[in-house]
Amino acid sequence: MEDKEKRLREKILGLVREYYAFHAAAGEFVPQRTRIPYGGRVYDGEELAALVDSSLDFWLTLGERGREFSGRLAKYLGRDHCLLVNSGSSANLLAFAALCSPTLDNPIKPGDEVITVAAGFPTTVNPVIQYGCVPVFVDIDPHTLNVDASLLEPALSSKTRAVMIAHMAGNPFEVESVLSFVEKHGLYLVEDNCDALGSRYQGRLTGSFGHLATQSFYASHHITMGSGGAVLTDNPELHRILVSLRDWGRDCFCGPGEDNRCGKRFSGRHGSLPAGFDHKYVYSQLGYNLQPLDLQAAIGLVQMDKLESFIKIRRENHQVLGEAASLVPWLRVQQATPRSEPSWFGLVLTLAGDAPVDRRCVLEYLEEKNIQTRLVFAGNIIRQPAYRGVKYRVAGKLTNTDLVMERTFFIGVYPGIDRARRDYMAVVLSGLKNLSC
Repeated sequence: MEDKEKRLREKILGLVREYYAFHAAAGEFVPQRTRIPYGGRVYDGEELAALVDSSLDFWLTLGERGREFSGRLAKYLGRDHCLLVNSGSSANLLAFAALCSPTLDNPIKPGDEVITVAAGFPTTVNPVIQYGCVPVFVDIDPHTLNVDASLLEPALSSKTRAVMIAHMAGNPFEVESVLSFVEKHGLYLVEDNCDALGSRYQGRLTGSFGHLATQSFYASHHITMGSGGAVLTDNPELHRILVSLRDWGRDCFCGPGEDNRCGKRFSGRHGSLPAGFDHKYVYSQLGYNLQPLDLQAAIGLVQMDKLESFIKIRRENHQVLGEAASLVPWLRVQQATPRSEPSWFGLVLTLAGDAPVDRRCVLEYLEEKNIQTRLVFAGNIIRQPAYRGVKYRVAGKLTNTDLVMERTFFIGVYPGIDRARRDYMAVVLSGLKNLSC
């Protein structure tokens, strides 16, 4: 880089940091008047500077920063391969699509069954349906709100091929029991870690257990690129399939700016195409275009530097707010799975059966106090309008899932909740014991 260009860039980035400092100073928390969202982006001048620095290169598609971020995330989670995509939902789609790829030995086929839970986010389940497979729903544990692992064996059939489940709100599911089940029966495990980056089970990070694991970098998640996601695996064949599916289904595996990594660009033979057909335009799968931007990866690299501090704040906020909620005799706080260290996504609360008020009353009260609330995603997903007419199987009853649908909600613990906001939220929560509607 020439000296003048370097000086100009440094001046621009210095002004960006100065702008952030000016902009950030304008904010002030006023109890009851300032909105406290359940989650949101937490950033400073370094993310802004990284974004502008990347934009000055004007490499808009995925490039060097994307490769660096992928490497850092893979190393953090102890995985061999990490593929960046444009969202966590796309990550789930690609993870399951890879298991259905005709290029995979013994792929999952339409009509095969996948065990999952109905108390979760739609995009953990949707890929199963979109690829013509049958979700098999089992109930959850009423305390951890994760899959009840004792129900996996009764849900098994001759058509079962995989388990695809999430760590609920950052709380790890019973990994040991789930892994034992999938290994015993030769099944795949797709581990949705979108809400749980930094969580640990028996000291090991979640997202490191499944044959495939997924991450989301949406604004409310543990780190953000605005949007974005990732699929991780230790299996080189699955990784190769994922790359193809993300990049239009092409057979070529050249990176950005490369033209002939295979050395046979104009000399290969592919299907019934003419001999020597340009390998960069050979498509071996029905794929997508799900690449994120290098601009997003630039933000993600700075966010990775802050991940451990973010996790620490989430845990502290969850502890303080959970203690406040526990003062309300008819509120139940989601319990950590034994032998786990959650990196909490939110404070998940459930009204007891003898609660003197209903959930709507509680939500309206908290919203009036400017504390944003959210339900636990789809509740019981088979009760959602979109799933009318969808083929699925329920193994047993979904009693606890229905309780989540009817009585559960959550509020934020994300790092944007500082001590002043947290103290205010704790007072409001403890005051729920006097609520009447």
